Amino acid sequence: MKTNSKAVQIDGIDKKILRFLMADARTPILEIARKIGISGAAIHQRLRKLEKSGLLAGSKFVINPRALGFTTMAYIGIYLDKAMSNPYAVKELEKIPEVLECHYTTGNWSILVKVLCQDNEHLMQLLNKKIQQIEGVSRTETFISLDQQIDRQIQV
Repeated sequence: MKTNSKAVQIDGIDKKILRFLMADARTPILEIARKIGISGAAIHQRLRKLEKSGLLAGSKFVINPRALGFTTMAYIGIYLDKAMSNPYAVKELEKIPEVLECHYTTGNWSILVKVLCQDNEHLMQLLNKKIQQIEGVSRTETFISLDQQIDRQIQV
């Protein structure tokens, strides 16, 4: 594994290991080792190097929001009255648990957020009582996601 100023370089074995773990992060290391044909210790060593390089950003369990009653996913474009309002607005958005992602963008909006709500009523309350009340927010534009048709990571 080599690193340069632009990107982490990975070899074929690293790619195989990553593909197994991206498919199911709970796959036992020894099972991957048997399938690839190297030792479990070698896989552990490679994973430590990949973590140290910054390529791996951790592992996590993914919660199915529908199982908890969250069925409305929306994207909200937030217009700020001035660019200097951004740090404060982001700090306030961090306090709202329904906000899953927050992006500083080019184009018309200053900020684009992804939110998860129980239903449209919950979304309306979130907009009216929380997001639009943040100082510096001049208006919002909301898009409800009807269905997530692609969900993937970058391929290795």
